[in-house]
Amino acid sequence: MSKNTPTRPSMGRGHGPGAHGGLVEKPQHFWRTTNRLLRYMSNRLVAVALVLILAITSVIFQIRTPKILGEATTEIYKGIMKGAAAKKAGLTVAKLPIDFDKIKQIILIVVLMYLASALFNFLQQFIMTRVSQQTVYQLRKEFKEKMQRVPISYYDTHSNGDIMSRAVNDMDNIASTLQQSLTQAVTSTVTFIGTLWMMLTISWKLTLIALITIPLSLVVVGVIAPRSQRYFAAQQRSLGLLNNQVEENYSGHVVLKSFNKEKSAITTFEEQNGNYYRAAWKAQFISGIIMPLMIFLNNIGYVFVAIIGGIQVTHGAVTLGNVQAFLQYMNQFSQPISQLANLLNTIQSTVASAERIFSVLDEPEMSPEPTTQPQKRPEADFIDFDHVQFGYNQDELLMNDYNLQVQKGQRVAIVGPTGAGKTTIINLLERFYDVSGGTIRLEGVDTRQLSRDDLRSHFAMVLQDTWLFTGTIYANLKYGREEATEAEIMAAAKAAHVDEFVRRLPQGYETVLNEAASNISQGQRQLITIARAFVADPKILILDEATSSVDTRTEVHIQHAMERLLANRTSFVVAHRLSTIRDADNIIVMNHGDVIETGTHDQLMAQKGFYADLYNSQFSGNIVL
Repeated sequence: MSKNTPTRPSMGRGHGPGAHGGLVEKPQHFWRTTNRLLRYMSNRLVAVALVLILAITSVIFQIRTPKILGEATTEIYKGIMKGAAAKKAGLTVAKLPIDFDKIKQIILIVVLMYLASALFNFLQQFIMTRVSQQTVYQLRKEFKEKMQRVPISYYDTHSNGDIMSRAVNDMDNIASTLQQSLTQAVTSTVTFIGTLWMMLTISWKLTLIALITIPLSLVVVGVIAPRSQRYFAAQQRSLGLLNNQVEENYSGHVVLKSFNKEKSAITTFEEQNGNYYRAAWKAQFISGIIMPLMIFLNNIGYVFVAIIGGIQVTHGAVTLGNVQAFLQYMNQFSQPISQLANLLNTIQSTVASAERIFSVLDEPEMSPEPTTQPQKRPEADFIDFDHVQFGYNQDELLMNDYNLQVQKGQRVAIVGPTGAGKTTIINLLERFYDVSGGTIRLEGVDTRQLSRDDLRSHFAMVLQDTWLFTGTIYANLKYGREEATEAEIMAAAKAAHVDEFVRRLPQGYETVLNEAASNISQGQRQLITIARAFVADPKILILDEATSSVDTRTEVHIQHAMERLLANRTSFVVAHRLSTIRDADNIIVMNHGDVIETGTHDQLMAQKGFYADLYNSQFSGNIVL
């Protein structure tokens, strides 16, 4: 195939969502992408506002409880001190003068506040889950609709794994961030401000001591986090290479064993595994020491607050309950800082994912469907290529002046060396690509005046690369035409020699094919795709190397069956084995995108030209250059 000819989709292979995970590249247009993503939530602003109110209320309740709980400690401390003073004065005290009723009241208030905080937190998570999922549902819907409107060239130039990664991993990344990180950003900010305010209301001196640990924490994060991120990036690269090698070795294990490359594969694996190990332990170790260092710094501040707070209690400057509350606030104070630091990376990752999705949504689409009534040219050929020009790259044309007339019911074979442009004709026929110049007509109508659905309803195709979905063999056959009767399906199955091997399977036509249909042979898969095309009962049948994976005996049977099934039906056959197209009504010989010879097999052989050399080379072993 020439460099201008894109690789045909390999529809028979299964494709996973790819390995798009871990560290995501930074977005190119952060704020523009963020604003565009937030616009998808614009019709849910009331729900988002309610979520923010609930989140803030929940945090306020949670922040207030330590100080209120500290009042209970203060009441107990006061009672103990009064009892101690009474004993010192020589008075007999039957029980400590502690106001248990007030303590019960305080504990009840604390419990109710914790319950209210939990309830508000549950409600905001419930609402935000619905908002995030509805937003991502809309994104997924637009993405799916867009994938139906982009031209086939987009699929030819983008890997299936990358497309799946955007549709699955990037969408999940956005959903997770909208659901959790958005509310977490609000709650962390409110917690930080609220905790700082409550600490100031207790003691500005103790607050000053607590604040000293913040710059130290930022230094730890600022110095260690970039190193950790660099090693994590190396870890992800090594993991990707390791996964690639493992997938290649398992998928090609037969070839690997036949060439005795087991030792070489193991050596390469050990090298890649070693690279991954070295990057992984450094990444995990360096990122793992951040939290212990943060805890260490927080504990230093905790000790100093406890000591100075104790001194202030003895001097009556601060109550014991307030010192207890302050120590609780100390534990809460460092958490929102760490959470906000982590959120920055998460948000960048999410915006990068959104950017990848929006880049697909902004892709140019196929030319719009015609709105005017198609104009039919009277007394025209069934299919007419009229001075067609085409190139996969506009700067370099593959076809300069291509002409071809096909009569109804004709069997046309297209032959030529690899890259000659055989498959390009099929792509143009079904409008997978539009012509750069000239016209293609079907029954006298310019195909660009027909909708793509209407045009393609006239065709059925059997590709060299078989594609079958997970389901029963019967369902795969019926895929060609949903309204087909059982009798029609069975007739097509028998004609394509599918019935012979299906009857021998334990479940027969109810046998379920797995994802790659690997529970039947390649030849059997191809027979099913041929039968499926016959079930479709099209006006035009396209066979692109359709018998390349069947044995010679079965191929002969299929050729005989085709003679009956192709009666009164126009067909295009792309073939490399020229012995299979000797009976074609018209043979089109192509080279470098142009038709160089045309005629029947006998006529072309009599010319002793390019076709004759090509035909003879398949039997004599000579190579035609």
